[in-house]
Amino acid sequence: MSPPGSPLVAEAARFAAEMRDRAAGWDREGRLPQAVRKEVAAAGLLAADLPEEYGGSGLTPAELGEICAHLGSVCSALRGLVTVQGMVAAALRRWGTKQQRARWLPRLASGELTAGLAATEEAAGSALAGVATSIEDVADGEHVTVSGHKKWITFGQVADLLLVLAQHGGRPAAVLVETDRDGVSREPVDGQLGMRAARIAHVRLEEVRVPRGNLVAPAGLGLSHVAAAALDHGRFTVAWGCVGMAEACVEDAAAHAAGRRQQGVALADHQSVRALLARAAVETAGARELALRAAEFRASGATGAVTETIVAKYAAAAAAASASSSAVQILGSAGCEPGSRAGRHFRDAKIMEIIEGAQQVAELHIAEQLLRRHAGRAVPGGQAAAQAAPRGTAQTSERTSGQAPEVRS
Repeated sequence: MSPPGSPLVAEAARFAAEMRDRAAGWDREGRLPQAVRKEVAAAGLLAADLPEEYGGSGLTPAELGEICAHLGSVCSALRGLVTVQGMVAAALRRWGTKQQRARWLPRLASGELTAGLAATEEAAGSALAGVATSIEDVADGEHVTVSGHKKWITFGQVADLLLVLAQHGGRPAAVLVETDRDGVSREPVDGQLGMRAARIAHVRLEEVRVPRGNLVAPAGLGLSHVAAAALDHGRFTVAWGCVGMAEACVEDAAAHAAGRRQQGVALADHQSVRALLARAAVETAGARELALRAAEFRASGATGAVTETIVAKYAAAAAAASASSSAVQILGSAGCEPGSRAGRHFRDAKIMEIIEGAQQVAELHIAEQLLRRHAGRAVPGGQAAAQAAPRGTAQTSERTSGQAPEVRS
C-alpha cells in the first residue's frame, strides 16, 4: 500500500501490523474483544473523517480509505467496526439536527458509544423499502415507541446506540434507539460463514419508548436520505476494506510461491501458479484505482460520487473474492489452516459480495447509469430494478446526497 501522508493512516498501518497475529483468535472465538475496540478508539480511528469540532480528524476520503484497507487486510470485523461507526456518524452529520450532532457525534468519534445500523429484516434484506418496523406516536407528544425485529446487525451484540430504519405514519423514517432502554433484546449470531468476530446480532424492539427528539429527519426521508447517507459511507469503506483483503492475499500467495519447493521444483516455476498470481495482482490493482477514483469524486463533491462508490465496491469485492480464492489454491493446506489469513479472507470476501444483495443488483445500477449518460434518458425497467435498496437507495442518494458526504448493517 502507498498511504497518504496522514499520521493517522500511518497509525492505522502500525495498529494493523500489531493486530495481525491476534485476528485468527478473534475469528475462532467469534468476537472482537472489548479491549481491542477501545484500542481502535484510542488510536483515533473511529469516525475519523468527522470534522474536528465533532471529535474527528477531518480525514479526506482517500485517507479514510487507506485506514480501512490497512484494517481490512488484517480482519474484516476490525474494519467493520470502523464502518458501522462511520455509517451512523455520516448519517447524523448530514441529516441530524444541530442538537443531535452535538450530542452524539463526539461520543461516536471517541468510542464512548458503539453504534449499529438496524436496517435489515426477515422480509426486507436488501429491499429496505419493505421494512415493517414501526414508529408510533405517544399521547404525551414528547415520545415515540419503536417496535420491530431487525436482523444481522453488525456489532449488534454490543452496540450502545442503534440507528433504526422504520415506518412512521406509513412513510420511511429513521430513529436513534439507545440499547439500554426497556424493550430492547438481542439474539447473538454465531458460526456464520464470515465476519465471525463482528458481534452480529438479531435485535428485537418491543414498544421501546424514546424521545421524539431521537427522530432523524422528517418521516419520508428515512430511506432516501438518512439510510442512503449511511449506506453510501459504508459501501465506500467496505470497498477499501476489500482492497486491503485482496492486497494481503496477493502478498501471502506470492511470498509462499517464492519460497516453496515441491519435489525439487519451485512452486513459482509452475505456469499455472504464475497465472493465478498475475490475475490476482491485476484485479487487485484495478480495484485500488477504482477506490481511489471514488475517493476523488467524494472529495470534490462531484455528481456521480455514489455511482463511483458502487463501482469501486463491486470491483473490490470481486477482487477480494478472486485473490483470496487464488491465494488459498496456491497456499494449499496452509491456506486451510485455522490461522490462515487468506482462508479467513476467502470466507469474508463472499460476505462482502452479498452484503447488500447479489453483485447483479449493482450491475443493474451501473449499467443504468452508463446507459443514461449515453442515451440521455432512463432505461425502461432499469429504474424499477434499481428500487431494491440499498443500491436502489443509492440511486436516490445520487440525486439527494451525492454532493456530500456489512450491509447487513
